[in-house]
Amino acid sequence: MSIDETALSNGELYTIVTNKSAKGKKGALVAMIKGTHGDTVIEVLKKIPKRLRDKVEEVTLDMAANMNRIVTRCFVKADKVIDRFHVQKLAYEAVQEIRIKYRWEALDQENEAIGAAKQAGITYEPVILENGDTEKQLLARSRYLLFKHWDKWTSSQVKRANILFVRFPLLKQAYNISMELGTIFRSSSSKGGAFPKLGLWYNKVDDSGIASFKTVVRSIQTHYEGILNYFKNKSTNASAESFNAKIKSFRSSSRGVRDIKFFLFRLTKLYA
Repeated sequence: MSIDETALSNGELYTIVTNKSAKGKKGALVAMIKGTHGDTVIEVLKKIPKRLRDKVEEVTLDMAANMNRIVTRCFVKADKVIDRFHVQKLAYEAVQEIRIKYRWEALDQENEAIGAAKQAGITYEPVILENGDTEKQLLARSRYLLFKHWDKWTSSQVKRANILFVRFPLLKQAYNISMELGTIFRSSSSKGGAFPKLGLWYNKVDDSGIASFKTVVRSIQTHYEGILNYFKNKSTNASAESFNAKIKSFRSSSRGVRDIKFFLFRLTKLYA
């Protein structure tokens, strides 16, 4: 099973529980409950007979506390599997936090240089780097390449990354740490194999002294068991994300949702 949230209309959030084995077809939708409040969702899910809920072996979810509580209370015998992509997203965001900090500093420096040039009565000429970017542009245009593994960079991204990492070595260190976390998920075949690798990764984060990554480590430690459960079957929340996309496509083909009750009725007829 998977549990996630989705916005249906005007930003209204619904908690959606799906059955992976149905592969997005008839029988995929188990429940769709307005809101994300734990007690409300638990009350609805407990209408499903306990003997059926006890048959659920694993539930994939993100790191939200309410989702964890819902699964704990409703699917007592199921393993909770934290979606690996939510974990990796935290690491990517830690890298982006450093990039954004440098970009603001570059903007401030440029504004100061422009002001100084005006006072001196001269035309401001920015420093142009080897690839044609200014430092401000370099940091802005490096956003997407920092999400990708280096073996998927284009030739222009390789050139931009080389310049970026020479000028900002801390950003290179942070990028390498985030990629190493992804490598652990890809290369480990069991909980026993992943455990020591995560320990070494923790040590690397400690040695780096990068504050934003310490927050990532604390989040991983809080959800340690659920993250390690991923290595049992390599299950992710991709099926839930796919089903959410299907709902959005359905909503788009209907040119929005005017009558929510009727829209939900149609969804249940197609997918429940």
